[in-house]
Amino acid sequence: MIDRYGRIIDYLRISVTDRCNLRCVYCMPAEGVPWKPHGDMLSFEEILRLCAVMAGLGINKVKITGGEPLVRKGVAGFIMRLRTIPGIEQVTITTNGLLLEEFFDEAGGVIVDGVNISLDTLDPERFSKVTRTTPGAFANGQGLPAILRALDRAQSLGIPVKLNCVPIRGFNEADLPGMAALARTKALTVRFIELMPLGSGDALEPIPGAEVAALLERVYGAMVPYSGKLGNGPAEYYILPGFAGKIGFINAVSEGFCEHCNRLRLSSSGVLMPCLSSDSGMDLRSLLRGGASDADLRAAVAELAAQKPPSHNFSAVYEREQTKHKSGMYHIGG
Repeated sequence: MIDRYGRIIDYLRISVTDRCNLRCVYCMPAEGVPWKPHGDMLSFEEILRLCAVMAGLGINKVKITGGEPLVRKGVAGFIMRLRTIPGIEQVTITTNGLLLEEFFDEAGGVIVDGVNISLDTLDPERFSKVTRTTPGAFANGQGLPAILRALDRAQSLGIPVKLNCVPIRGFNEADLPGMAALARTKALTVRFIELMPLGSGDALEPIPGAEVAALLERVYGAMVPYSGKLGNGPAEYYILPGFAGKIGFINAVSEGFCEHCNRLRLSSSGVLMPCLSSDSGMDLRSLLRGGASDADLRAAVAELAAQKPPSHNFSAVYEREQTKHKSGMYHIGG
């Protein structure tokens, strides 16, 4: 698919659930959210049908997200089936890592082409503060130790790993050099993602990517731009002296990169959205359950892609009206 601005749309992010086993301050309200009845969410069979339809329109890369996708029972089997759809060339997953070891055990092999782990600090107390969990809530090596074990497990399986860290003033600024240091001895990528004004994240103070970059250079030396390609997203990557891995920045608010956007987003309830900043989209669940043919679904997806805006409206970078979005990342799909 090519949208009206000439962008090739070949990437789909799928939220398989709104539910999560953490309550991160920038993503979900402290009290959590009402759980959707099972029948309000797309079944795996419905998602697979939509993916087959969209693969016929040029979608060839899929990211599985949530909420926390690994809390949904059967997700490993779903991914195995997803990989068999003709035209789907790459399937990756974004997770908080708490259940990742169990996922690898269930999968019984390598079934994803990459893993993004959301991790904002290596300090146990600040981990509890960011995730709104009580200190000591995780026992028997769970919690932060389980995430780090899963990271190493993924690398031992040869799965590319990216760590996604959201810098937040008053929460984790002291931890940013330590997060970057994970790429010093490990061949992984640590990415710093600017906080976006979505849901509860709108009440927090972001730390701009340029400020994070300056901090890292004061600690580790000058960064050199990396010219290679890492993944399908908009991050800009750098090399630090003596580092085995890479450092990335996703500066969606202070800089922007919408002119290269290649993605659509499917919510767990079946709403296809053209942009992270969209408050509405195409209700594909109603079409699926109303007896729509594959041709009907193709037409609906193509119509939605045609409505893709030129840019988000999170900042004045694109000279669009800035608006606040009630939906949190857990709903939209990260």
